[in-house]
Amino acid sequence: MHKAGFVNIVGNPNVGKSTLMNQLVGERISIATFKAQTTRHRIMGIVNTDDMQIVFSDTPGVLKPNYKLQESMLAFSESALQDADVLLYVTDVVENPEKNMDFLEKVQKMQIPVLLLINKIDELGSQSSRSNQNTRSNQNTQNLLGDIVEKWHTLLPNAEILPISAKNKFGVDMLLKRIKELLPESPAYFDKDQLTDKPARFFVSEIIREKILLYYDKEIPYSVEVRVESFKESAKSIHIQAVIYVERESQKGIIIGHQGIALKKVGAESRKALERFFDKSIFLETFVKVDKDWRSSKRELDSFGYNPE
Repeated sequence: MHKAGFVNIVGNPNVGKSTLMNQLVGERISIATFKAQTTRHRIMGIVNTDDMQIVFSDTPGVLKPNYKLQESMLAFSESALQDADVLLYVTDVVENPEKNMDFLEKVQKMQIPVLLLINKIDELGSQSSRSNQNTRSNQNTQNLLGDIVEKWHTLLPNAEILPISAKNKFGVDMLLKRIKELLPESPAYFDKDQLTDKPARFFVSEIIREKILLYYDKEIPYSVEVRVESFKESAKSIHIQAVIYVERESQKGIIIGHQGIALKKVGAESRKALERFFDKSIFLETFVKVDKDWRSSKRELDSFGYNPE
């Protein structure tokens, strides 16, 4: 008997979906930062054993779109409701359960197994730590968690609710065991040595974009897209040329920085991360170009791979 299926991860922004995805897959497939809207694509990570294949999908956080890029991001999230064998709906201990009810109502109607994951339960301890007595503090934590579980049970009565901490790997093994139990019998969908559905160039652009998310403030990271123009691989090294696109000339100046210092920092940190990812020497050249209003142009979004079809 062989089991295989699609296990899709959905939820609102910044609840820890990408961190969970990386823990479940055992590899750093999705970039994860403290900023919302880090994930823009639907990214698959594949776990294989002799008798099983789990195809995980990380998706962008659900939001009400303000421009075409966010419309594409929402379409990626909604597509994950259509082909899932098991759905992981991720929330956390501070989120309003009624946020983005339109999407949640679609989850309520699903006939497949839904696992509701209350992430970041490690943060409940800090919320109840005002008490000096450990016993009382633990009781406060349990009460807080119980209230959260009750609220979600009302909204998703058919879901199984599992408290986890993706960052600390608490509950992740139990979750993986439950997923294995729920998978349908099926042959594998992908080759057993395949880790993801994305090409190498995709991860180059994502790693560079991650560094931009970490090192720049305000609107700059959300106005940026990265395209790999050249990827030449040999046995021991990879030569990469990448273009960082922004929407305004002023943003180009901020990305480059005084005497190019900011761009050099992004390039250096990206190169280190890419060497860890590919386990090869990396030679990286980065350039910055202006592509006005690329986030609102369907043609440009298609060229950047934001077509969810």
